[in-house]
Amino acid sequence: MKALLTLVLAILFLSCAPDKNTTDRLPAELDSLFAAHGEFSGVVLIAENGKPMYHRAFGYRNQEKKQLNDTTTQFELASVSKQFTSMIIMMLQEERKLSYDDPLAKYIPELPYPGITIRHLLTHTSGLPDYQAIMDENWDKSKVAGNNEIIQYLIAYHPPKRFEPGSQYEYSNTGYVLLGSIAEMASGKDFIGMCRERIFAPLGMSQTDIRSLEEKAAIENFAKGYVYVENKGRYVAADSFPSSNYIVWLGKRKGPGRISSTSSDLLRWDRALYGTALVKPETLAEAFTPYRLSNDSLTNYGFGWDIDQHPTLGRKLWHTGSNPGYSTRIVRFVDADKTIILLSNNAYPKINMLDHVLDSLLGLRARPNLPH
Repeated sequence: MKALLTLVLAILFLSCAPDKNTTDRLPAELDSLFAAHGEFSGVVLIAENGKPMYHRAFGYRNQEKKQLNDTTTQFELASVSKQFTSMIIMMLQEERKLSYDDPLAKYIPELPYPGITIRHLLTHTSGLPDYQAIMDENWDKSKVAGNNEIIQYLIAYHPPKRFEPGSQYEYSNTGYVLLGSIAEMASGKDFIGMCRERIFAPLGMSQTDIRSLEEKAAIENFAKGYVYVENKGRYVAADSFPSSNYIVWLGKRKGPGRISSTSSDLLRWDRALYGTALVKPETLAEAFTPYRLSNDSLTNYGFGWDIDQHPTLGRKLWHTGSNPGYSTRIVRFVDADKTIILLSNNAYPKINMLDHVLDSLLGLRARPNLPH
């Protein structure tokens, strides 16, 4: 760890020092950084103004077969999927098929949670309990559950709400399951079909989809997920533990996760969010605005996006994802038009450190005395 921190500090120091003989040393700096993170398995893409300036693959998509990751490898996005769910909701809102302030009870009146609106679901301020805990305790894991089963279990077991809607922020996968179902009820169409027809196909995201386990297994360049097992001292395939692998027994969920994609397709998504290909600018602006709680304080979340401010790069929109064997990041510095995409298929435990160092490197490049 000490050696790694020394390397990181050296990279940051070099990035601060102008060098007229070198117009851009960032790729070499990043190669050194990832060499120090030798266990990282996945793909990293860094873009400026929509153009990849660093795009590298590391590790194996299949350790047993010694098949290497490459920049076309497909990964589970986990909760990075939520921004696509929020986009479907925004599209339906523009078409007046629903309103952000519609009550949840309008669509699923049997749920015992009054006072919750679609806006609360989008912003993680609903106070809903965690559906996964209920399913983990009560669901027969030899079967595969989807949204209908999750909703039935919430109705049957009715765990108590966490807080009054709109009063607090608490990240909620439950809310995004319900958004997936609400989208279907409001449109009369299948959620997966809407994502394909209204987002993936128009944007040319040909490697992106919501797939079954069988469909993913049939894709040659799909990254297999691995988790580190302490008592074995090595990474083991996540699907070795089916009872604890909710990707398996919650494999029909729609809304909170399950999208798989590539780094290049996510860059296409990033570019679409600068224009009007999907929704109006004012719709996007609201999605990228922090939610104001009932006590008048602001959260750091909009509609499917964490919202922050970088000291040199300006507005930062980002999201992380985590599934057994996978860890993902998309970071968009929208004022500076810089993008970081990190996709890992060994749930790399130091990915937060990588995230912060990459933020710092791009921030230093934004200073006037550095190449840009």
